[in-house]
Amino acid sequence: MILTIILVGVAIVLLGVKIFFVKGGRFPNTHIHGNPAMKKRGISCARDDEFYK
Repeated sequence: MILTIILVGVAIVLLGVKIFFVKGGRFPNTHIHGNPAMKKRGISCARDDEFYK
């Protein structure tokens, strides 16, 4: 049980290295509206289309 807690803790720290240790660090924007290639093709999020019509 203790080994599992330690492994989960290490995994959380490693996943959040940029967030925890870089000034102004944020999670990367993986949403469709944040992708320049999708904007160039005119593809938008279905959720945005529903809310902003």
